[in-house]
Amino acid sequence: MKDFLTDHLTAVLVYLAIVNLIAFIAYGIDKRRARKKRWRIPEITLIMFAAIGGSIGALVGMFFWHHKTKKIKFLFCVPCLLLLWIIAGICIFAL
Repeated sequence: MKDFLTDHLTAVLVYLAIVNLIAFIAYGIDKRRARKKRWRIPEITLIMFAAIGGSIGALVGMFFWHHKTKKIKFLFCVPCLLLLWIIAGICIFAL
């Protein structure tokens, strides 16, 4: 049973690392495109990165790139999604 949990925990951590890296990069790409007045990544896509587990990368990307930090939708949704992921992680792995 311990190997089962260890293998799954490793898979979840790798998934979260990849999603967070992609979210961070997506915020940077969108910021660059905004400056150059080019096609942008839709806001729902940026929020969805946080919803599928990239909330840390999204939050860090927002403040590192100074992007979407004045939008209430992002200032509320991204931290709330991070909190939900933390609660879910505690509930699942505390069992």
